[in-house]
Amino acid sequence: MKNLKTNIFYLFFPIVMGSIVGIAVNNFMDYKELIQPPLAPPNWLFPIVWSIIYLLMGLSYFLYRKVNNDEKTKTIYYVQLFVNLLWSIIFFVWNLKLFAIFWIILLDILVIWMIIRFLKENKASAYLNIIYLIWIIFATYLTIGIYLLN
Repeated sequence: MKNLKTNIFYLFFPIVMGSIVGIAVNNFMDYKELIQPPLAPPNWLFPIVWSIIYLLMGLSYFLYRKVNNDEKTKTIYYVQLFVNLLWSIIFFVWNLKLFAIFWIILLDILVIWMIIRFLKENKASAYLNIIYLIWIIFATYLTIGIYLLN
């Protein structure tokens, strides 16, 4: 039973935390009012994409933990998740758009590092995060564009 609870935790922790942050910052989101850079997606797409990414992230960590329990990789995984979750607060709630650029670049670096660590032990875990990496690189572009245009 303990393994079942632990596995469920690994699988769904990112999506639960992402949902909590999404609900918490929802009243502060001014995305529609901001001048958007080219290729900016519609507002309704973000919760769909993030739900998929958080689910893939949880699955990747679940698969990784089945073969390895390395503390350094575990720390990188949870730190990148924390940095990810805090970005919305920095950008929307605290309205620190310039700082959000540096914060998301930190996230980019952490996710690359996490993927490299996953790749050494479980290629599937690494590959499941490629979509995440592509999305946050795109989010980095959007963050920079929004800052410069507003």
